[in-house]
Amino acid sequence: MKKLGIFILGLCLSLNVIAQNTSEKAKNLLDEVSTKMGAYKNMNIGFTSTLVNKEAGITNDPPIRGNITLAGEKYNLNYLGNNFVFNGKRLVVINADEKEITITDGDLEEEDGFIYPSKLLTFYKEGYNYEMGDLNNKKRRKVQYVDLSPIDSNSDIIKVRLGIDAKTKHIYKLIQIGSNGAETTFTITKFKSNQAISENLFSFDKAKYEKLGYLID
Repeated sequence: MKKLGIFILGLCLSLNVIAQNTSEKAKNLLDEVSTKMGAYKNMNIGFTSTLVNKEAGITNDPPIRGNITLAGEKYNLNYLGNNFVFNGKRLVVINADEKEITITDGDLEEEDGFIYPSKLLTFYKEGYNYEMGDLNNKKRRKVQYVDLSPIDSNSDIIKVRLGIDAKTKHIYKLIQIGSNGAETTFTITKFKSNQAISENLFSFDKAKYEKLGYLID
C-alpha cells in the first residue's frame, strides 16, 4: 500500500513537471514570435475569417476577406464592410454603405468575447494560460499550435488555438472557440513587413467625409 502511494505521488509530480515544461515551451515560443513581429516598423496582413456554429446552423461561406496595416499601436483595418482607423489614441469606424462614421477615444474593446484582427499579435499577452499543442505539416508548411485557455472562468472564450509558422515564427492562424459553440478562424494569407507607407493611412480627414455627406457621430 505504501509503495502504491509513493507511485501515485511520483506520477503526479511527473505530470506536474511535464505540464510546467510544455507551458514554458509555449511561453518561450510566444515570446519569440512577439519579439520578431514586434521588431517590424510596420506590417501589412491579408487574411480570411470563417465562422461556424453547428448548433445554430451558421456557416459563412465563402470566407470573409480582410486587410490590416499595423505600425506600432496604429492600424488601418478593412473588415466586415467597415474601415477601422486607429491613430494610437482615437478610433474612427467608417461605414461606406451607410455613409456613417463613429469616432471614439481609445481602441476596440474585447468585452464581447471576440478577438479582433487588430489584436491578433497582442491578445495572448495577458489573461491566458497556455501550453504547446499539435505540430501540423500541411502543404509544405509546418504549423506549431499553442493552446490558450482564459484565466477568467467567466470568459465568453473557452479556448484559443494559435498557429505559428515554425519556419518564419509568424502567426499563421487563430482559432477561437466561444462559450456559445461558435468557432471563428482567422488565417493569414498575405504578409509583408517594413513597407513604404504614408502616415495619412492612420489619420482621418473629417472635412473630406463631410463634403461626401457622411453622418459623423
